Amino acid sequence: MDRTIRVALAGNPNCGKSTTFNAITGSKERVGNYPGITVERKEGCSCVHGATLRIIDLPGTYSLTAYSMEELVARQVLVDEKPELAIDVVDATALERSLYLAVQLMELGVPVVLSMNMMDEVRQKGIHIHTRELSARLGVPVVETVAKSGKGIGKLLKTVVDYAQSEAIKEFAPLHIPYGPDLDGVIQRMVDRIEEEQFLTERYPARFIAVKYLENDESLIKRGRSQGELGLELEAMAKEAEAMCERDSETYPEAVIADYRYAFINDILKDGVLEIEPTTNAHTRSDRIDAVLTHQILGPALMLGILYLMFTVTIEWGAYPQELLIAGFEWFGDVCTRILPDGLLQSLVVSGIVDGVGGVLSFVPLILIMFFMLTFLEDLGYMARMAYMMDRVFRFFGLHGSSVMPFIISGGIPGGCAVPGIMSARTLRSPKERLATLVVSPFMMCGAKLPLFIMMTAAFFPGSAARVMLLFSLGAWAVALLTARILRWAVIRGEPTPFVMELPPYRMPALSGLWMHTWERTWQYIKKAGTVILAISILIWAAMTFPRLPAEKIQSFDARVAAVMQDQQLSPQEQEMKINVIRGEQAEMALRNTVAGRIGDALLPATSLAGFNWKMNIAVLGGFAAKEVIVSTLGTAYSMAEVDPENPAALGERLKSDPHWTIPAVIGCMTFILLYAPCFVTVIAMARESSWKWAVFAVVFNTLLAYILAVIIYQAGSAMSG
Repeated sequence: MDRTIRVALAGNPNCGKSTTFNAITGSKERVGNYPGITVERKEGCSCVHGATLRIIDLPGTYSLTAYSMEELVARQVLVDEKPELAIDVVDATALERSLYLAVQLMELGVPVVLSMNMMDEVRQKGIHIHTRELSARLGVPVVETVAKSGKGIGKLLKTVVDYAQSEAIKEFAPLHIPYGPDLDGVIQRMVDRIEEEQFLTERYPARFIAVKYLENDESLIKRGRSQGELGLELEAMAKEAEAMCERDSETYPEAVIADYRYAFINDILKDGVLEIEPTTNAHTRSDRIDAVLTHQILGPALMLGILYLMFTVTIEWGAYPQELLIAGFEWFGDVCTRILPDGLLQSLVVSGIVDGVGGVLSFVPLILIMFFMLTFLEDLGYMARMAYMMDRVFRFFGLHGSSVMPFIISGGIPGGCAVPGIMSARTLRSPKERLATLVVSPFMMCGAKLPLFIMMTAAFFPGSAARVMLLFSLGAWAVALLTARILRWAVIRGEPTPFVMELPPYRMPALSGLWMHTWERTWQYIKKAGTVILAISILIWAAMTFPRLPAEKIQSFDARVAAVMQDQQLSPQEQEMKINVIRGEQAEMALRNTVAGRIGDALLPATSLAGFNWKMNIAVLGGFAAKEVIVSTLGTAYSMAEVDPENPAALGERLKSDPHWTIPAVIGCMTFILLYAPCFVTVIAMARESSWKWAVFAVVFNTLLAYILAVIIYQAGSAMSG
């Protein structure tokens, strides 16, 4: 009879867990998020020897203490969903560190099957792991695997099925590790009280609860406080143990527990389990590479070079397929124009849907290429080195070394995109550091802002446009870091996360894993374009279309055009020019009459303090949807509908001829556009990565900050220039 076995797949980051998951489930996976949070959840099935394995892929984690969201999620799945056993994917090249998680799984009472991954690398390094002996000493099955080639996966699955149906799993008891005379007495007293009152014992073994109190596990302590007086009593016992450790050995319980766990692991590994050939240095190659890549001076320079290369490849290689996509959407728009009769339906389909959604989808090639390179750097082990090198600078501003990648990807090197930048913040372990990073990353000069900045610097700062561009780019970094410092001090308070990261060895990623991770990320972007972006595009189209000009107004413009056409004294060229001017005036009046135009007028009392006019107000409103809209909206607002948005120089000249645009107004406006609310795609990405509350906060806070700075710049500049 077919039987379903629920299996959790656990393991450290970069241990080959995802590759193992893919090898087990193939493409039969279901991807989503854990309820209420943004940590990705993957499930898949595999049929083995008459049994169906339902695999839950846990987040990569080093521990089951609720220190990070990934650790908390992994533990909650094990406790709440109660899988029958866990496959712990072990990086066999770092056996001692990897078994730390296995020990905690066993302390939690979860039966474990160890998948000794990367055994090919182990043998190449002259390391011998006697897995039978290891299995006997731990009392759990151990299977040698090489996930990237699929070697050993079949045996692993058969072992899981056999173990799940064996008597041994029914007799599996939580692992009991002694933690020394200072703690064992306190732990026993805590266990007695926990068992006496059945305190959370429906979820955890009693000894596991006691140990977590000593490890100052905030999640479990918080839950314990809601259970009555015993929670406070256990906290008092933990404080007592802490004071005793401090008095006797100047240490603290968490460190003692970690020491004893590693001592337990070392006892398991010695005498016949792990042998390393005396002449072998297992980390020589990685150490030699790190001597260059993490060098105090050379390392940061190489890092900038690698990031610049990644950015250049993304833009230059991605430009070709992007142009094809743009041409495809233009062709489709032309087809719709020919098929559909003139009128609102044609305008909605062509301007509202094809142009709106097509503009977003045209970035898919760039997203695909960039995610591929990011995944490659992550799997290679270089991202950990980047975070290590930047941690000291970012820590000063209340961020983490891992925050550097969201900054860079969002446009730290001008031309990035905040959406993948926001998504790349997933690598941050601390929720508060991740929040601060999410809020300030959109300050960077993304590719959507670039056309406007190129246009305005070329028009208003001829001869020094490049220097102005550079200053704005550096200014974005400065404002982002200073704002992060203020947020961490005033709003998103919390202790900085210690930068504890064991640098993994450099390892060439498997192509199948690279592609799968890249596609997963890209598909999320595509799905947004087909859903939310489509809806917003239609809304913006409607706001810039209705209400339409009254019939008498249209008739008056038509009459002026007819008069020009009947004027025989004008040449055909002069007639065309005059008609264009009239139609331009009509387009401007029509736009000003729409909802968007009226909002632009209504905002003038406030925005004029920052040097805006009503036309810029409309463009900025359009920028809430997508920053690319700013240039095209300005073109329309300036009666330049015929101006090609891909050639903004003509629009720049038109802006320059407007006496409204003084240098203080230009700088204030550029500052506002650089910093104000992220585009709605980014806002959605922020909501997915944090919550709608923080996404709304970013919209309001960033806009207020941008407005205040723009007002200061415009008012101070105007006063100084007289």
